Amino acid sequence: MCVVTPAFSADDVEHKYAENNSVKIHYAAMGEGPLVVFIHGFPDFWYTWRHQMNGLKDDFRVVALDTRGYNKSDKPEKQEDYDMSLLIQDVAAVIKAEGEEKAIIVGHDWGGAIAWQFVMAMPKMASKLIIVNLPHPKGFTRELANNSEQQANSQYARRFQKPDSHKGLNPLLLAAFVAKDKETLAKYVEAFENSSFDGMMNYYRQNYPREPYKESDAKIPNISIPVLQFHGLKDTALHHHGLNNTWEWIDSDYTLVTIPNAGHWAHHEAADLVTNTMKWWLKARP
Repeated sequence: MCVVTPAFSADDVEHKYAENNSVKIHYAAMGEGPLVVFIHGFPDFWYTWRHQMNGLKDDFRVVALDTRGYNKSDKPEKQEDYDMSLLIQDVAAVIKAEGEEKAIIVGHDWGGAIAWQFVMAMPKMASKLIIVNLPHPKGFTRELANNSEQQANSQYARRFQKPDSHKGLNPLLLAAFVAKDKETLAKYVEAFENSSFDGMMNYYRQNYPREPYKESDAKIPNISIPVLQFHGLKDTALHHHGLNNTWEWIDSDYTLVTIPNAGHWAHHEAADLVTNTMKWWLKARP
């Protein structure tokens, strides 16, 4: 007998808020069970994880946040308000708001960057890590320093780091990067109309490496929890060579799934593969 999962409905989502030093972080929640925290990238908001939330909600408490600057979360004005250390604390605040001490952390793009850094900075608050299309920080900085293709791919980020970069953005332009149908496009336009473009650019101004690029010599700890990583090989922003040697920076088991026909938003473009693999992998590691 084939069991069909009901389609995702935004009406089934509970909307809640966490607070980090007077900054309110909105998140959407579904289901019951071990806590899974989803973190989106650019340009995006919590809704990007709808397929995975729907697939996991029967076995897990799934929560997806709007990172600061986006949609229903607060939008601080200063560049330093978007420092990685604060973005990490926002995730911790969501976990605490759910009454938990730790969670399974999932991130894509900037959410992936936050997720990698979170498990290194707050290892006791993470039980497992899932990354979609964002190489480990060491792999990314290595490619940025040495790979001409990655340097070319990062031209957009150099533009975003300029002081007036936010002035060239608008809700429809950003929504078109992500949404492929009219209904989804409308949801993204609404979310981006309620977002701060200057705040979005502050992620790049504050945290993205600047020229001249060099490999990171920072002493960062190896990751001690299981890691599942997805990468759409058609990603035009993040070169897949950044995945090389990731296993050297992880002391637990590491599962890598490359998806030849998916691009940067692998969790949309190969939604069933990503969701079902997440479910299998999480159940295999109780």
